[in-house]
Amino acid sequence: MANSDRPTTVIADVYRGTFIHSTQTTAVQILEDALLGVDTQGKIAFIGKGKELDKLSQTFGFSPSAVTQLKQYEFFMPGMVDTHIHASQYSYAGTALDMPLLQWLNTYTFPVESRFKDLEFAKRVYTHVVKRTLRNGTTTACYFATIHTDASLLLGQIANDFGQRALVGKVCMDRNNSVKHYKETSQESQEETCRFIAELLNKKYPLVKPVVTPRFAPSCTGALLGQLGAIAKNNHLHIQSHISENTEEVKLVKELFPESESYTDVYHKYNLLTDKTVMAHGCYLSDKELDLFRETGASLSHCPNSNISLCSGMLNIRNVLNHKVKLGLGTDVAGGYSASMLDAVRRALDTSKVLTIQDPDHDTLTFEEVFRLATLGGSQALSLDDQTGNFEVGKDFDALRVDVVAPGAPIDLIQNEDPKILLEKFLNLGDDRNIVEVFVAGRNVVPFTEPTD
Repeated sequence: MANSDRPTTVIADVYRGTFIHSTQTTAVQILEDALLGVDTQGKIAFIGKGKELDKLSQTFGFSPSAVTQLKQYEFFMPGMVDTHIHASQYSYAGTALDMPLLQWLNTYTFPVESRFKDLEFAKRVYTHVVKRTLRNGTTTACYFATIHTDASLLLGQIANDFGQRALVGKVCMDRNNSVKHYKETSQESQEETCRFIAELLNKKYPLVKPVVTPRFAPSCTGALLGQLGAIAKNNHLHIQSHISENTEEVKLVKELFPESESYTDVYHKYNLLTDKTVMAHGCYLSDKELDLFRETGASLSHCPNSNISLCSGMLNIRNVLNHKVKLGLGTDVAGGYSASMLDAVRRALDTSKVLTIQDPDHDTLTFEEVFRLATLGGSQALSLDDQTGNFEVGKDFDALRVDVVAPGAPIDLIQNEDPKILLEKFLNLGDDRNIVEVFVAGRNVVPFTEPTD
């Protein structure tokens, strides 16, 4: 009976050092000289204090000599969650930012996305985007692909091979008069969406799941939106789309769906607003629409780089948070020119400060709040916060090992600083060179081990 209290879990790794994460009540919580154990399933088995090493080693059956000790200016933080990124647009990221949204789609996006029927091209682009986002600390990504089922399945395979947690969406669009060869019939879209979902689920990837993806209301008929709402409901799946990105688009939706009270009402009418829905942008949502988001449990993805780069608008995050709507950050490549969530953090802070310049009474976001949006907030927006988002016992160990003074990295540390200052410097100045290791579900995925064929 002496060992009856010992947990049955088997410990794979134990780390000691500084851990920084968010909780429901605290935007930034710092655990100094902490011990964190990861079991063989990649889950956090325990979190304790360094001085409890002997006790914890006896309780969980690991050797104190096997503990990995972080260096003085290193810390662990949760992996970042990109709640909105177009994997298929990565090839032209950093270019083509000279037009407003609707013209931009017709001129650049649709012609490039139509190329993804070529699986070799798709493999090249998707491999690059998964590696780039992982290297930049994105452990979870919510991806838009294209209308091509096989290429979308390939994106799921590549994310799985490299160990990234991902929601992958085959894009649905049965209305596109500008690039006529890049659209489906309603029946094709419905049938191919069902095939995509069935085949991706059949792969039984542990961390990659399908997400129902109407591109946005202007590129879908009401009939297709209704079908997709039913598919998502019947399969208990996530849903992603766009909403209220720019004024021209909002006006177009009003013309296309005159019977609907608002842009949000269009999606609500077709059962596309659920507690597993994430909508990108939302720059022009009314308070009434935000109330509907809260009531349905639907989430918003704030994509500040894209909002500014395409001159779409500026989302007032404070107002969204005041309405108690779930909110995460997105890079929105390639409307956003950077695939790094660190850029999304910085642009979110910039946007909030611009709103304060325009209205001095605006309550400016703090870097602590935006850190939470990039991690726990993103996992909540994707309804994955039972699995990831912070360091809680039972959750998957999705984490970044950050070295603030990594050789060749862009941060010069002049004096000894406390962990909160180190975090702030990393968020404002750091890049992938400061991210020395990336873990997803306990697996060390960066530095890369190339997947075998």
